[in-house]
Amino acid sequence: MSRGFVKEEDQEEAPVIPPRAALPNGVTNYVTPGGYEALEQEQRDLENQRGIIKTDNETEDRRAKAVIDGKLKLLAERRASARIIHPNQQPEDEVRFGAKVKLKNHSNNSLQQFQIVGVDEANVKQQKIAFVAPIAKAVTGLKVGQKTEFKLGNETRVLEVLAIDY
Repeated sequence: MSRGFVKEEDQEEAPVIPPRAALPNGVTNYVTPGGYEALEQEQRDLENQRGIIKTDNETEDRRAKAVIDGKLKLLAERRASARIIHPNQQPEDEVRFGAKVKLKNHSNNSLQQFQIVGVDEANVKQQKIAFVAPIAKAVTGLKVGQKTEFKLGNETRVLEVLAIDY
């Protein structure tokens, strides 16, 4: 049938599903145990939201459910690829996934603290950065007292590991 014979109200645009945090191709999806629990909670929350969608408009119901279904699909893929890393099983004297790291920036004498976590757990406000972040890559493998050069734009910073905690 020609598109000329389709009613306009029957032509729905596909809903836009927001993407999840970027995980580079070929990179293992590491998560902390808490991060995996958060993914499970997110699934429960989305399923609950889907169950209570009720509007006066059938089209709006369908769109809202399609958005949630899209999010659930992306979430299922992320959960299926997750590899849980227990921080307490990491070498205590070395910066690895799950580590809480305290750094000194010798370029400006400032201190910085963060935990290295999975991409879905990263939250700058909570001082959690993804293991694929450049600064996390720069300090991974270092021990207390070791320094590394970290390029940030045109600037090169000298970072020293002051403390590691799991």
